Amino acid sequence: MSASTPLLSLKGITKIFPGVRALENVQLDLWPGKVTALIGENGAGKSTLVKVMTGIYQPEEGEILYKAIPIHLPTPESAHKVGITAIHQETVLFDELSVSENIFVGQYLYKGLLKTLDWPAMHRRANEILTRLEVQIDPRATLKTLSIAQRHMVAIARALAFDAQVVILDEPTAALSQHEILEFYHIVERLKQDGKAILFISHKFDEIFELADYYTILRDGVYVSSGAISDITEERMVSMMVGRAISQTYPKVDCTPGETVLEVTDLCHPTEFAHISFRLRKGEILGFYGLVGAGRTELMQALSGVSRPSSGEIRLNGRTMRFHQPADAIRAGIVCVPEERQKQGAIIALPIAQNISLPQLSKLNPNGVLNDAREWRLADEYASRLQVKAFSWRQPVETLSGGNQQKVVIGKWLATQPEVIILDEPTKGIDIGSKAAVHQFMSELVSQGLAVIMVSSELPEVMGMADRIIVMHEGLMVAEYRAGEATAETIVSAASGIGQEAA
Repeated sequence: MSASTPLLSLKGITKIFPGVRALENVQLDLWPGKVTALIGENGAGKSTLVKVMTGIYQPEEGEILYKAIPIHLPTPESAHKVGITAIHQETVLFDELSVSENIFVGQYLYKGLLKTLDWPAMHRRANEILTRLEVQIDPRATLKTLSIAQRHMVAIARALAFDAQVVILDEPTAALSQHEILEFYHIVERLKQDGKAILFISHKFDEIFELADYYTILRDGVYVSSGAISDITEERMVSMMVGRAISQTYPKVDCTPGETVLEVTDLCHPTEFAHISFRLRKGEILGFYGLVGAGRTELMQALSGVSRPSSGEIRLNGRTMRFHQPADAIRAGIVCVPEERQKQGAIIALPIAQNISLPQLSKLNPNGVLNDAREWRLADEYASRLQVKAFSWRQPVETLSGGNQQKVVIGKWLATQPEVIILDEPTKGIDIGSKAAVHQFMSELVSQGLAVIMVSSELPEVMGMADRIIVMHEGLMVAEYRAGEATAETIVSAASGIGQEAA
């Protein structure tokens, strides 16, 4: 095939759902041995386009060409046969099966007249594929024993076992540590060397400019632009993504913190953290930074009643608190927006309005009779302020993009009017426009006197939004900095346990 011919082309793709054109006249070219970044805000149509490419959705208009020949993809199986596979942020694998079984699921190797499973051949072939990727994983290991990064490697190995020629990587690094991300970069280079055409979807601009050769931008389901990554700046890309300039990604409002609202003294947990002490004041954002396994999320769970510390003290407005369950913390005025929004933060089958009103049913319906008007007003206020993109507040949360799901969860807890709100990875998986909206809302909250704890693995976010930064390493507080007091290198060194500085 000519080097000037795309391996896969989508031309004039239009996808219509009842009441909405999800995609309109979208163009996309994928080249062998090259990475194309698919860029757009949450709700721009990226997921819908991937589902068209993998045979889950069929477009109303347009055509798909493979090696310049028109093809029809009526089912996911048809896409697999062509050689198109998608690897998502949450990999679909089987915990109780071995690595080899996961790699060959659906295409097991058999031997003999009785067609018995050829385990030696599968282990050998799996090892060959993993070796080609330069990944050291035992093919006989049970999948549940692997890290998230290793699971991604197994998913990529499975794609190669199916002889995939087009590999779609959908937010593959969202849950990876920095070291694991670097390993992932190496895997992508191996795929390029093997001539695979790669579609890379990420909200992280450093990754896009590191890995991609080409880009395609979507906005509101419409094709905007494409070209060589070397021919565009980050500022221009953002402007084309959102249709406007994002002048301030971290719109932190300078305000003088008030009195102490939360005081934590020598808080310990049997296995997750020890000797945690800090104060949080009204009108302040306190950032917690650390690497995977630092104990930040576990600490937030103790502060919000999900787990119980073994010793130490939590004082809210001068009163000692004993939380036996999250409801105790919520009643006291401490709420937590968890990192895992789909599993812990929302009932995704319910509409937006019901999710936002759920913690306040007794207040909205004091006589035990559901008041739809009150519920609607509450949902409208907070969903609108957070710029949730939806056709109606009756739309089920599961139909929203990841970023908009996160906004609904944040809105649900803000509607309780807490004194302290804990945001655990508040912008994880959210595009840059949505991030700016969440950050703007955080600034509004502190300007109104709310106390905010923000846990984030994105260092620019912590440095841009927090008044103070607490760094954790292996369950301990190892450093504390005021805004502007430390460089990124200093903070990362502390989080890595290098040159630890007592808080």
